[in-house]
Amino acid sequence: MQAPEVRRATAAALSTAAALGLTADEATVLNNSNKLTLRLLPCDVVARVAPAAEQVAQFEVDLARHLVASGCPVAAPDPRVEPRVHERDGFVITLWTYHPPVTPHEVPPADFAAALERLHTGMRTLGVAAPHFTERVARAQELLADRDRTPELADPDRELLAETLRTAGRLIAERGGTEQLLHGEPHPGNLLATEQGLLFIDLETCCRGPVEFDLAHAPEEVGDHYPDVDRELLHACRLLVLAIITTWRWDRDDQLPDGRRLATEWLARIRAAPAHDGLDIATENGPGRQR
Repeated sequence: MQAPEVRRATAAALSTAAALGLTADEATVLNNSNKLTLRLLPCDVVARVAPAAEQVAQFEVDLARHLVASGCPVAAPDPRVEPRVHERDGFVITLWTYHPPVTPHEVPPADFAAALERLHTGMRTLGVAAPHFTERVARAQELLADRDRTPELADPDRELLAETLRTAGRLIAERGGTEQLLHGEPHPGNLLATEQGLLFIDLETCCRGPVEFDLAHAPEEVGDHYPDVDRELLHACRLLVLAIITTWRWDRDDQLPDGRRLATEWLARIRAAPAHDGLDIATENGPGRQR
């Protein structure tokens, strides 16, 4: 969000919390990209704020409640208020439990993999309707085809991304495999180390697909500790994910901080990656915030 919208969104979050009986006098920005995440004080609650026209907030709240009830490692809505979506001044606001970080260092890959496996196990028990991961591929392809929305993307880079999406997508389809409900973007920025253990956040990105699609968002070493991984499928998913998030960064309306620099770096990574089974794929970890 741009600065004027951030001010309006913050005011909406503070007003909503106060109307619900929470003492909220100040707000600290925890993350600002496609939505604004705030820590409201002194009530110490996390507010997630998004434009009303661009959200799936009710889906996220309902899914979090089901997963928490199933014992899955996800952050829960704040228990002091009703777990629902609030609307104010053109924004939707949801309120979540705040978890202070307990470790300053990176999560060990084995612990990351164990938490993700627990989440996947719980998700397999839910009959939740969610979009297929290929819808993200289609949206990225639409962006590449729309030069007005991606005016700064050079033609050779546009073709590289388009071909990468086609090739990786075809290999994933040919590989087959079991599909299920996924987190959708379980990168390190969506995993909290808390006193209650590792907890995943940002469930609005949930989709259906193979578990390797989720693993493609995690650090590479995490896949070494996740059981029964299809290595070739994971390889293709990593390439696909990198091409998708690189395409998003070239959107003229993209608001990810430093997004254009990241887009340039990721393009170079795709272009320079060694060939493997007919694919050019980056073997380094993906970024933290991707959307």
